[in-house]
Amino acid sequence: MLQAISDWITKLSHAGEGEEKFSVADPRLSVAAILVHIVAIDGVVTGDEKRRLREVLSAHYSLSPEETESLVEEATQRDDEAVDLYAFTSVLKRELDEDGRREVVELMWEMVYADGEVSEFEDNIVWRVAELIGVTARDRVTIRKNIEARRDANR
Repeated sequence: MLQAISDWITKLSHAGEGEEKFSVADPRLSVAAILVHIVAIDGVVTGDEKRRLREVLSAHYSLSPEETESLVEEATQRDDEAVDLYAFTSVLKRELDEDGRREVVELMWEMVYADGEVSEFEDNIVWRVAELIGVTARDRVTIRKNIEARRDANR
């Protein structure tokens, strides 16, 4: 019920901005907004990070280039409007099973490593989001090590 009211208020506040393709209850939008947040949190958004963001979303959700661009645009807008990560993590906690939530952590680590460096801000965001969506510290660290190993193998 509260989600329906929230969706209605959001729709009213964005009236005239064009039709949304992804609802606020769509976990893809929440994941994309978190990834956008991670990319921007260190204050520098590189071309490699932008490219990797689109690749990750497109591949993970089997999106066309147009759908991917629309998702990134909506996610960027949602991230800009957000006061915290709860709006995104609550959707993920509610809509995804345990494996789905671990996949979100994997996507976050993919974005953290997109520029080749891990900032303390990026690491902190992954930790906070993982905690909020119910991914254990052990799983978070294991996923990070797997991403690091995959990254090192591809060099």
